[in-house]
Amino acid sequence: MSKINFITAGESHGPFLTAIVSGLPAGFKIDVNKINEQLHKRQQGYGRGGRMKIEKDNVKILSGVRNSITIGSPITLQIKNRDFDNWKDTMDPILPDTRNEKVEIPRPGHADYAGVVKYGFDDIRNVLERSSARETAIRVAVGALCRQFLENIGAEFFGHVTQIGKISIDKKSIDYNLLKSADSSSVRCINKDISEKMEREIDEAKSVGDSIGGIFQIIVKNLPIGLGSYIHWDERLSSKISSHILGIQAIKGIEFGEGFDSAKITGKNYHDEFSVKEEKIFRNSNNAGGLEGGMTNGEPLIINAVMKPIPTLTNPLKSFHIQTKEEMIAHKERTDSCAVPAASIVAENVIAIPLLEVFLSRYGGDYWGTIKKRFENEIN
Repeated sequence: MSKINFITAGESHGPFLTAIVSGLPAGFKIDVNKINEQLHKRQQGYGRGGRMKIEKDNVKILSGVRNSITIGSPITLQIKNRDFDNWKDTMDPILPDTRNEKVEIPRPGHADYAGVVKYGFDDIRNVLERSSARETAIRVAVGALCRQFLENIGAEFFGHVTQIGKISIDKKSIDYNLLKSADSSSVRCINKDISEKMEREIDEAKSVGDSIGGIFQIIVKNLPIGLGSYIHWDERLSSKISSHILGIQAIKGIEFGEGFDSAKITGKNYHDEFSVKEEKIFRNSNNAGGLEGGMTNGEPLIINAVMKPIPTLTNPLKSFHIQTKEEMIAHKERTDSCAVPAASIVAENVIAIPLLEVFLSRYGGDYWGTIKKRFENEIN
């Protein structure tokens, strides 16, 4: 079975974020501008904090590609952290910390407390630098790289925000013809009136030093039938997708198609009936969200994911000092008041990683030209 392996490295305020990706075929022309476009989108969105004014993320490809063509060897991606210039005295990988300003008060909702207990640190910065959602920038680069292979065979990727706080659009009335308009909204909502209400919801939370979460939806169209497998639990596409989406910082749940609402529907009204017209197979609905038995079924893949409110607050919660155990107000870092639009961009790209993996498993080979020909021969 084909396997795409990748590892990311780097700290939030360190010099670089890096990823090494293996398992991609040779002979595919990479468009670096498309990767940078997705990195730029990740930095946008209503509710983002001050760091987005500092970072101008662009990826460098250091190996595995020659003259823009993949050569089959591991691909190294790198993004410079411009903010490192402001943190050299603290975050230099080799030189001692000249500031010596330890973070000793954990933030509720973060990895801070469990991390210092697990690794025996006396400085929470060792935890927060790696657990930070800044790491998603390099994962977006990996996903945007994989996405190009799938777009080359006709797959289309969309993402939009369906809820922020108490403000939401009716999922039953979503006009999927408007998906391309999501990027014109500051909150990536395809309904203009609801977008404005979502902005006000974010403003209200920010005004009192609070944060707010929400729900986004990812849709992938034109995937071939049979990607994934029912043979083993870990080869089910639903399992693979879930690990990537739930691996995004602050994501607390995922559903496919009708998801949790299916608990209120009987089988007769839930399952997607077949229709046959001129020997072509159609579905009368897509409640399953494009997945049956852990495999794509030809309908658009639809997932929804919920993001919790960001736990770093400008009006911090109660906490304690990890050395003295004295009750104190939690540590503050620079933060966003809402990152749901950005999270939708992260998910829209990282979902391409497991999708490309199962595509290569089915049509695989070492050379993209051969893989694509196998795919085209099947569908034609």
